[in-house]
Amino acid sequence: MKILVTGASGMLGREVARVLVSQGHEVTTFQRRPAHVDGAQDLCGSITDHLAVRRAVDGVEGVIHLAAKVSFTGPAAEFTQVNVEGTRHLLRASREAGVRDLVFVSSPSVANTGEAIAGAGAEKADPDRAHGSYSRTKAAAELLALAADAKEFRVAAVRPHIVWGPGDTQLVERVLDRAARGRLPLLDAGAALIDTTYIDNAASAIAAALHRMEHIHGRALVVSNGEPRPVGELLSGMCAAGGVAGPRWSVPGSVARAAGTLVERIWIVAGQKDEPPMTRFLAEQLSTSHWFDQRETRELLDWEPAVSLDEGLARLAAHYGGLPSYP
Repeated sequence: MKILVTGASGMLGREVARVLVSQGHEVTTFQRRPAHVDGAQDLCGSITDHLAVRRAVDGVEGVIHLAAKVSFTGPAAEFTQVNVEGTRHLLRASREAGVRDLVFVSSPSVANTGEAIAGAGAEKADPDRAHGSYSRTKAAAELLALAADAKEFRVAAVRPHIVWGPGDTQLVERVLDRAARGRLPLLDAGAALIDTTYIDNAASAIAAALHRMEHIHGRALVVSNGEPRPVGELLSGMCAAGGVAGPRWSVPGSVARAAGTLVERIWIVAGQKDEPPMTRFLAEQLSTSHWFDQRETRELLDWEPAVSLDEGLARLAAHYGGLPSYP
């Protein structure tokens, strides 16, 4: 197939493009800066530029849409412009170009209201109840995408849950940096049970979705490793892999959520461009359980994760010069 991958300069988008190239597809990547994926053609442009998007989808049979503004804070209008309006541009251009299939890469946060999730499926995206500008706009964009599903233009949403791996700057590097400076607390003693997704598994599941559109179009699926662990254990494992001491102190989750709300407001008022040390959304993620039933996802995608959580941590350690990598 001729496939367009948007947002391939990020860790997950780049890995998805690599998987598709390895499967023999003709892959084009589209993002603001070069993705440098061997075997793929690079196109640079913004998902908010309708003319650039129209050029990118010309002659394409399938689209995997990962381009998004991802941050814990920032002006709400920026999230709307990229995540909602950018998706609207892509959907319209794809239909006009005769694209057959489109996979919208979403997030479980689109249906997370801050309450604990234990063994749930992919509940409907709810922008009115989702927390934070990222989650709200991704929820709105997912609803737009699924509403566009039709017999001649099949659309599905895949929600990989907390993706991490070697070279991850969104989660792993921040965990290691804060731990090294003694600024990584556990919330409620790190007891919340959460699931995550190793990068190889997330990428292979997204690629599988494009090949299983007959079975999944019109719906959303959550993807994860299916190995929920206490968040304290996960953070300690990442710290051990990176060669830094793990978190040694705990803060009540209620205190962290209140502090996160305050810090987030201060960051916005001050016009800070970096990520704040805590936000309400982050505090909720670290203090409430969130893991999902994977049986339906695996059946519909005809897919299984190839890398276990422990194997992923070993690969992470190898990346940082520690334990030998799994083959």
